[in-house]
Amino acid sequence: MLHKIGLEEHYAIPETLGGSMIYFNDYVGQTDMRTTRMLDLLDLRIKDMDEHGMDMMILSLNSPAIQEIFEVSKAVEIAKLSNDRLADAIAQKQNRFRGFAALPLQDPDEAIKEMQRAINGLGFVGVLANGYSQIGDADTYKYLDDPMYIDFWAEVEKMDIPFYMHPREPMPCNAGQIEGHPWIQGAPWAFGVETGTHALRLMCSGLFDKFPNLKLLLGHLGEMLPFAIWRCSHWLEKRGRGMPAKKTMLEYLNENVWVTTSGQFHLPPLMCTLMQMGSDRILFATDYPFEDVSEACIWFDACPISESDRYKIGRQNAIDLFKLKL
Repeated sequence: MLHKIGLEEHYAIPETLGGSMIYFNDYVGQTDMRTTRMLDLLDLRIKDMDEHGMDMMILSLNSPAIQEIFEVSKAVEIAKLSNDRLADAIAQKQNRFRGFAALPLQDPDEAIKEMQRAINGLGFVGVLANGYSQIGDADTYKYLDDPMYIDFWAEVEKMDIPFYMHPREPMPCNAGQIEGHPWIQGAPWAFGVETGTHALRLMCSGLFDKFPNLKLLLGHLGEMLPFAIWRCSHWLEKRGRGMPAKKTMLEYLNENVWVTTSGQFHLPPLMCTLMQMGSDRILFATDYPFEDVSEACIWFDACPISESDRYKIGRQNAIDLFKLKL
């Protein structure tokens, strides 16, 4: 399929690159190339896009990046710096790139200011955060259902922009179940469990009752939620244990959540997600440069779905959700 739009496509600046290096070091002979691709905002990724029918990438800062900078003033500084550098790259290739804003969620008021600046001033189309944020010191952290974020979520809804929640590793204090098993850290397992659980926290907290028009994006075909959501919803209806949420988890998933194909290049999970959420809520993504554009595109272009669904997932849904003027 030609003219695809991808929206989990990462870049880094030298100040944030270090947090991603652990995911490159196991690629024998490829570390330098993947680092180069992460730092490159123009030539290398455009070459890949042209070869595989991608018109546009909506770019986002690598993980954990801003969310691991526990010194609040430093987080604010680096968020602004990364957004400015991304804006410069987009200005050079306005027909190929759009941007997600990185936010210093260590300070919700500063996050609101930077979100407003990035959307209204720099022309970004959404915001992305890498899960929870460490605040003040390395051992203190907050998830996004914390009451400190109420004003932030109110502004996200008011601005009517999508919020992409991208994975990061669980805090060491929460990672006992994978201790001693480094092979299931990150993308193979821990990312999905951590981020899917975080999304459920938002649903159960009543956040989407307070702000029913929030638009939450999850990668990797929903971090396992489309497969597991019925049982979760079923048991919470039986035994809510004081849960604040007023609707079912199924309703929140189908009313407030969109998912992308990033890093999930396999038909069965796609079909599960199609059956649970419908093709209007799935969008194409590659997870560049952690995944190869070629692998993502070759799989998607050939997977046995209807051409109308392929077009919606590959392009139209992104245009609609982000109000892209192309």
